[in-house]
Amino acid sequence: MNEVKSGRRAKPVRRSVAREIAYIALSVSLITVCAWISVPVAAIPVTLQTFAVALIGALMGWKRALAAVAAYLVMGLVGIPVFAGFKAGVATLMGATGGYIFGFAFLALFPALFKMLPVKNKWGRAAIFYGASILGLAVCYLFGTAWFVLIYDCTFVYALTVCVVPYLIPDAVKFVFSSAIAVRVEKYVR
Repeated sequence: MNEVKSGRRAKPVRRSVAREIAYIALSVSLITVCAWISVPVAAIPVTLQTFAVALIGALMGWKRALAAVAAYLVMGLVGIPVFAGFKAGVATLMGATGGYIFGFAFLALFPALFKMLPVKNKWGRAAIFYGASILGLAVCYLFGTAWFVLIYDCTFVYALTVCVVPYLIPDAVKFVFSSAIAVRVEKYVR
């Protein structure tokens, strides 16, 4: 508990329910808008979703980040067009990109957990967020690629060639920006 200088104990700081809902809603909105910004490449478009999810994990902490990803999934599942290409529904989640969309939970979780490391240096924090985003994306890629293999009954190597390799560099660049933004903005997120 925080103590006031007069010696009396201050009331513990409680998080407002309205603030939590606002942060989660803002996070879902960011993921949605970033999903709509896409460049068609091969079977899966390049979007800014991974940027948004990594940024949310780095800024919001694991509870808010996972709540935002869960809300995003539920909104898409019930038919709200929040996915890339303004898509929605069960068919999208069970299709080629469904595993990657579910894998966003890992991409959000890793930066959120690494956020708790007591590093004060901005360059160090940016490196931590970047590395955590890469680890989270690796798990997301693994989950999504395994899903793709099951859906299309293809080899793992083919799925990696189609679903992962073309997106490695764009995702690495997106994480440079998400890490830099997270380090600059995190002090404003309570």
